[in-house]
Amino acid sequence: MRIHPVGATALLLECPPAEVEAWRAELWRRRAAGDLTATEIVPGERTVLLDGVATPAEVIAGWAPPPPASDVSVEIISIPIVYDGPDLPTIAALWSMPVPAVISLLTDTEFHVAFCGFSPGFGYLTGLPASRAVPRLASPRTSVPAGSVGLAGRYAGIYPTASPGGWQLVGRTDVALFDVDRDPPALLTPGTVVRLVAA
Repeated sequence: MRIHPVGATALLLECPPAEVEAWRAELWRRRAAGDLTATEIVPGERTVLLDGVATPAEVIAGWAPPPPASDVSVEIISIPIVYDGPDLPTIAALWSMPVPAVISLLTDTEFHVAFCGFSPGFGYLTGLPASRAVPRLASPRTSVPAGSVGLAGRYAGIYPTASPGGWQLVGRTDVALFDVDRDPPALLTPGTVVRLVAA
């Protein structure tokens, strides 16, 4: 893990992707315990940004996240999905299996929100085996409806709002992923476990 200063009060922790969630959880835990002062802790694919940090980088460099505990209870959010996306046949061909098997694989997978980005409420969901990574569309759609469930690379995701997009669409949901009147507005936050159950 390497720590880079960013501006006057921010630090960027750079680590292997497999360690990002452990660092995110450990930093959130230390902030809650009063060991770390930071206004924002934002995980990315290979980094964790600490903004408004008052804890010296040398102190953070001496920490190490513990291995994941199997008995830790985490919030599980089940999102009902209608699996009728236009790219399901393409995914089935890429995975060399029939469409029902694709749906079973997705509904059986325990996804984790690795980080958020792209648009408010968009969580990058990990959990699929590396062998199931799929390419983005060669030409992005100019408009993807809100609630569309897509796959790209090793991630799954749900579009919170209508927007252009190049992910392969496998389904849709009516669940609101982002609501400014809700606290917190984003349904999916880093560390959340997600099930994409069949509606």
